[in-house]
Amino acid sequence: MTRATAVRAVLAVAVLLVSVFITLTMSPRLGLDLQGGTRIVLQARDTATVEADRETTDRTLEVLRQRIDSLGVSEPTLTRSGEDRIIVELPDVQDPRQAAEVIGRTAQLTFHAVEGPGTEKPEEKTPDGAPSDGKTPAPDTVPDPDRLTLPDEQGRLLALGEPRLSGAGVEDAKAAFDAQGGAGWAVSLEFRKGAGQDWKKLTGEAACHPAGDDRRRVAIVLDEKVISSPQVDPSVGCRAGLPSGATQITGSFSADEARDLALLVKGGALPVPVEIVEQRTVGPTLGAAAIDASAQAALIGAAATALFITVVYRLFGALAAVALGAYGVISYAALVALGVTLTLPGLAGFVLAIGMAVDANVLVFERAREECADRPKRSLRSALTTGFQKAWSAVADSNATTLIAAGLLFFLGSGPVKGFGVTLAIGVAASMFSALVIARALTEIAANSRFVGDYRNVNGIARPGAVRTWLVRKDPKLFRNPARWLVVSAALVAVAVAGIVVRGVDLGVEFTGGRLVEYSTSRPVDVETARDSIAAAGFGDAEVTTAGDGDLSVRTGKLDNDGEHALRAALAEEGGETTKVRDELIGPSLGDELRRNALIALGVAVAVQLAYLAVRFRWTFAVACVVAMVHDVILVVGAFAWLGRPVDGIFLAALLTVIGYSVNDSVVVFDRVRELWGANRRTPLDTIARRAVLQTVPRTVNTGMGALFILVALAVLGGDSLADFALALLIGIVVGTWSSVFTAVPGALALERSAKAPPPPAPGKGKGTPRGKARATRRDPLDNGARV
Repeated sequence: MTRATAVRAVLAVAVLLVSVFITLTMSPRLGLDLQGGTRIVLQARDTATVEADRETTDRTLEVLRQRIDSLGVSEPTLTRSGEDRIIVELPDVQDPRQAAEVIGRTAQLTFHAVEGPGTEKPEEKTPDGAPSDGKTPAPDTVPDPDRLTLPDEQGRLLALGEPRLSGAGVEDAKAAFDAQGGAGWAVSLEFRKGAGQDWKKLTGEAACHPAGDDRRRVAIVLDEKVISSPQVDPSVGCRAGLPSGATQITGSFSADEARDLALLVKGGALPVPVEIVEQRTVGPTLGAAAIDASAQAALIGAAATALFITVVYRLFGALAAVALGAYGVISYAALVALGVTLTLPGLAGFVLAIGMAVDANVLVFERAREECADRPKRSLRSALTTGFQKAWSAVADSNATTLIAAGLLFFLGSGPVKGFGVTLAIGVAASMFSALVIARALTEIAANSRFVGDYRNVNGIARPGAVRTWLVRKDPKLFRNPARWLVVSAALVAVAVAGIVVRGVDLGVEFTGGRLVEYSTSRPVDVETARDSIAAAGFGDAEVTTAGDGDLSVRTGKLDNDGEHALRAALAEEGGETTKVRDELIGPSLGDELRRNALIALGVAVAVQLAYLAVRFRWTFAVACVVAMVHDVILVVGAFAWLGRPVDGIFLAALLTVIGYSVNDSVVVFDRVRELWGANRRTPLDTIARRAVLQTVPRTVNTGMGALFILVALAVLGGDSLADFALALLIGIVVGTWSSVFTAVPGALALERSAKAPPPPAPGKGKGTPRGKARATRRDPLDNGARV
C-alpha cells in the first residue's frame, strides 16, 4: 500500500465515522411538505409615507411574530426573504383560516379624535335632508362629510378626525384584572416618548367636552374597524390629558376580550401593510407517505444500481457499490449537520443523486479498461491509476455543469425548489468524495492483491466490456453524413413544438395564480358528482380532477379560506368525512413573478453553461453543447404538452437538472474528442468524433442505467407528488443521451467546417511549453525510474 492510498483510506474512515455519528445522534429538519403544516408568504407593500424596505420589513416581521405566538402554534418559523417578503411556517396547522385572519390584519393601528355621531350616506337621508332617524344634530356637532365614518363597538356611527398617532408609538399593552378599583378586566397602555405627548394632547382635547358627549371619546382603529372607543374619564380636566403610564381602557371586558384587545393594540402596529401572495398547506399523511415512498425508491433504486455496476465491473463494481453506500451516509449526514431543511423536491434530489453518484466511478473504470486493452501486460494498479488521472478532466467538467444547475435552482428557484438545489449540490460534493477518495482507496487496495491481478475475470476492468467489444467489432460509420442526424433532431423538435402550439402548456397554479386543493373523502365520489356539488355551492368555475388513490383535486381562481371551507363542506355532503390533503394558494402577482423567473432561470442556465463551455472547450463545441441542451428542453416541454401533464415549480427543477445532465453527457464526449484530436491532428475530425463516441458510449449507457433505476422507482413508488418529477427526468435522460451523440457532435462537425481555428494542442503540450518540447510526462507510480 502506497502512502497516498493509506492517506485516502484514513481520510475515508474518519469521514465515515463522523457521518455515522451525526446520523445516529441528529435528526433531519423536515420541511412543511414532509411534516405537514401551513406555509404563508407575505408581501410588504409601500404606503404613502413609508417604503417597504429591509428595515421596515424586519420590524413588520417582529410584530407578526407576536401575533403568531398568540396562536399557540408549536415552533413557528418567520423569516425575511429578499427585501420585502416574509415567510411564515406553521407546523401541524391544517386549517389556516385563523392564522390568515390574524396575519391578514394588515392595516396600521391608528388613534382618532371623535368629532361626533356619524351620518348615513346622502341617498339614505329623508327628502328634507334630515337623517333617516328623524333627529337633527346640533350645528356644532355636524361632521365634515369627507371625514372617516365608522361604526363603534355597538354599531353606532362615529365621525372620526384625522389619525393623531399610529400604533408604532405603542410600547406596550397589557390586559390586567383591576380588583381594587372594581373595574374588572382592563387594558393598560404605555406609549413611547414622543407618542406619549401626542396621546396626552389627544385625550386633553377630548376632555374639554362634557361627559356623555361622543366628542369626549377616543377611537382606536385597526383595519378600518373601531376596536375600542373609550370615553376620557370625567376626572381628567380640559387640556390636561392622560399621561402614558396612567392610561387604562376599561369596559365590560371578559378575560379573553381584554387579552385580544391588548394583542391588537400591541401587535396591530404594522409599519407597512402586508398581503398574502402564497399559501400552502400539506396534510401530515401526505408528508409521511412521501417519506416512505422516497425511502423505498432509494433502497430499491440503490440496490438495483449496485447490482448493475457489480455485474458490469465485478469486484471493482462491488467496491464502487460499497462507496455508493458510504456516499448515502455522508450526504445525509452533511444535510443534517448543515441544518438543511429537507423538502419533498430535496428528498427527490437526494434519491436521484444516488443514481448519478456512480458516474465518476464508471468514467474511471472505463478509462482503466482502455488502458488494459491498449497495454495488456501493464499492471492492474498502473492501469487503475492512469484511469483516475485521465478521467479527472471529464469528472471535473461534468460535475461543474451539475453544480451550475444546482446553483441556478437555489438562486432562481422558489420555496421547496431551493431545497432540491441544495441537496443536489451536496450530493455532487459527496459523490466526488466517495468516488475519488473512498472508491479509489478500496480499488487500489484490491489492485495490490495478486489474486485480483492474476484472475482477470474477477477484477472487472482487465477485460473490455460487452458493449465496447460489440462496438469495436461493428465499427459503425456514424458521422459519414452528420446532416442526417441534425434533420432527425429538427424533426423531433418540430413534433415537440407542435405539441406546445396545438395542445398548449398546462401551467400549474404556481405560474398562473389561483388555488389548488386536494381532498380525500371517506366515501368514493366520482368527478361529475363532485363537480355538480361544488357548482351548486357557488363554485361553478372550479376544475375537478382525480388525484392519487381516489382523491379529488379542485382548482379555482380566487378563493379565500372561508370559500375553501364552504367548498369542503359541499364535498362532504357527497363523500362523507372530507380531509384536506394538500392546499396551494398563489396570488396573481406572485404567479406572474414565478413565471417570469422561470423563463429567466432557463435563459441564465443557457448563458452560464455556454460561458463555462466556451472557456473549457472550443467555441464550436460550446455552441453545439448549448444547441443540444436547448433541443432537450424543448423535447421535454413538448412531451409534457402532448401528455397533458402540469408544468410547475417541480417541473422547473427537473428541467434545470436535465440541462445539467445533458451538458454533462456532451462534456464527456467532447473531452474525448479534444484528447484524440490533439494526439492525431492530421486525422479527419469526423473520424475522431466517431472514435470518441464509440469509446464513451459504454460510460453513457452505464451511467444512464444507474439514474434510470432510481427514476423508475420514484415514478412507480413516489405517487403523484413525485411522478411528474421522475417522468420529466426520465424523458430528459433519454433525449439527453441521444442529443449528446446525435445532435451535439454533428452540430460541432458542421460548425468546424467553417471555423478557421487549428486543432487543439497535443496532450502534454501547453502555452508555456517551448515549441517541439513536450512537458515531462507523469511517471507511473510503480516505476522507480531505473532503466537498463
